[in-house]
Amino acid sequence: QAQLVESGGGLVQAGGSLRVSCAGSGRIFSSHAMAWFRQAPGKEREFVAAAWRSSGITLYADSVKGRFTISRDDAKNMVYLQMNNLKPEDTGVYLCAATGSALTGWAADYAYWGQGTQVTVSS
Repeated sequence: QAQLVESGGGLVQAGGSLRVSCAGSGRIFSSHAMAWFRQAPGKEREFVAAAWRSSGITLYADSVKGRFTISRDDAKNMVYLQMNNLKPEDTGVYLCAATGSALTGWAADYAYWGQGTQVTVSS
């Protein structure tokens, strides 16, 4: 059974930067798309970014394009999300997810999930 563990969340001022990380176990990284979602209190889970295996192909939500960068190191079973120019609306629990299907922004397509790491952006 694959396990995903996020780390690196915290409190940052608007305009600042933060990098969250996801460590995976099991043989999922090389054959799966990896993604980040986020969920704010009272809101639905929202797609942030995804990366397809080691191809370099990525997908981003419009709200984070140009500010966030997803990257993965399959040799280390790690996926990262570098977040720059953070805004208060980026606040939420950031969750790492993996899917064996095509690169997608739909949460229902992802079979494996971490517990999440809290990111809070103050204004």
